[in-house]
Amino acid sequence: MNIVVLDGFTLNPGDLSWEQLSKLGQLAVYERTPAEKIVERALEAEIIFTNKVTISGDILRQLPKLRYIGIFATGYNVVDLESARLQGVVVTNIPAYSTSSVSQLVFAHILNFCHRVEFHAQEVRTKKWSENIDFSFWSTPQTELEGRTLGIMGFGKIGHSVARLGYAFGMKIIFNNRSVKKNIPEYCRQVSVEEIFATSDFVSINMPLTNENAGFVNRALLSLMKPAAFLINTGRGLLINENDLAVALNSGVIAGAGLDVLSTEPPQPDNPLLTAKNCFITPHIGWATLEARRRLMNIAVENLKMFLAGVPQNVVQ
Repeated sequence: MNIVVLDGFTLNPGDLSWEQLSKLGQLAVYERTPAEKIVERALEAEIIFTNKVTISGDILRQLPKLRYIGIFATGYNVVDLESARLQGVVVTNIPAYSTSSVSQLVFAHILNFCHRVEFHAQEVRTKKWSENIDFSFWSTPQTELEGRTLGIMGFGKIGHSVARLGYAFGMKIIFNNRSVKKNIPEYCRQVSVEEIFATSDFVSINMPLTNENAGFVNRALLSLMKPAAFLINTGRGLLINENDLAVALNSGVIAGAGLDVLSTEPPQPDNPLLTAKNCFITPHIGWATLEARRRLMNIAVENLKMFLAGVPQNVVQ
């Protein structure tokens, strides 16, 4: 059985092993695959894995031996699911592998705004502390999370995890979800979108992207936020109207934003958020801890084993 990994570098830049996957067939791993090479590399494959390489209907029709597509991610918009279904190709994804890592990054951004640790450490390196007459100094406001309000947009697994961390810091937790949640923790309260944005000191976006919510964080919603409030997005970049957010940051409508996702990745050089005031952008690393990637690899192998056993799991069509 021929197994082809089309873009393995992001998942495994060298700190993981492909050994378990190689035990299931003849394995070929490509670090990256440009669009014009997909058919050539996958032509003899019965199994292919992809992270961000797009498998269109036209490509699928040129791969008659293909039986299975494993996606090295939770999102599955890189595969034409209808064409896969018509061709009898099973498609699986990797759910819930990075919950702890993503929620941890949410608080890395939140704590950055509280203390600006790296900035102050650099101030010390430049001898600003050595030259100071006082035993202590700070160049940015220092903020305590105890008693602050954390508003969470999207209350799935990651939203729950973010809430638990916030509660451990003594924060008040409110959330919004597209459906009414039952059996929620006693320290959480479900409220409207407007209340989230109007009353929260930190708003964390942890929701999936749909046709209905694309760009929903816009000028009108941002204008509800406190001038001292911060927006954190580890969900999807397209949930935010980036021009509106840049204007809000540059004009002081809100105090800052911590973003791990953008509408286009890598971003275009003219993306207004790259130069926006008090905007801290990380390059989509919430999922990328070694532990999360190891879980992803293990689930991908297990997905394929279950497919070969005739009982596929995590099927997305």
